Amino acid sequence: MMYDQTRAQQPEDQPRGRAERRAAGPEPLLPSAERDTIAVRLGHALNTFADTPLEALEEAESAFDEATAQLVSALAERRRVLRAGWQDQDPDTQSDELRHALRQYREMTQRLLHL
Repeated sequence: MMYDQTRAQQPEDQPRGRAERRAAGPEPLLPSAERDTIAVRLGHALNTFADTPLEALEEAESAFDEATAQLVSALAERRRVLRAGWQDQDPDTQSDELRHALRQYREMTQRLLHL
């Protein structure tokens, strides 16, 4: 962990801003409500397989299709937002923003490779 001089100079009782809080890990690719809905559908398919295997498989396939479509959509949106942040920047004067964009691309690509 690196020393943060600005943070160290703040009084202990001073509340920190939202921007200073760090999440425990990377932001989920899909919102929790969407993940939960797909998980419920998949769980239903698993629970009904013994009674109606063909319908259960169709429901599992549909849940898979929905999950992949939402993932592709979420990744495309993140790419669009990320690209908009650096595409028109002057590389000589905006190196910090470009470096941040590169880190974001690296993080997203590594997450995809480890799925």
